[in-house]
Amino acid sequence: MPVRQGLSKGVTLKVEYDPARDLLYVWFAAPATRAARTQTLAPGVNVDFDRDDHLVGIEVLDARQVLGPDLTVEFAFAPA
Repeated sequence: MPVRQGLSKGVTLKVEYDPARDLLYVWFAAPATRAARTQTLAPGVNVDFDRDDHLVGIEVLDARQVLGPDLTVEFAFAPA
């Protein structure tokens, strides 16, 4: 199933990490957006979509194991 690209206008990308649960979640929609379906990409990596098949977020379980213990996150945005 194709994934529509891009963020909705007015939506801020949000990254959350819970060290107690070692859970990383990257929001690509407003945090109140509900997922209608979840697709597993790899063990411990799930992608959530809304009812219109827009990307809501990416969840990484056991993030330190999946992504490595020295994970750093960098973002760069190109001008529109």
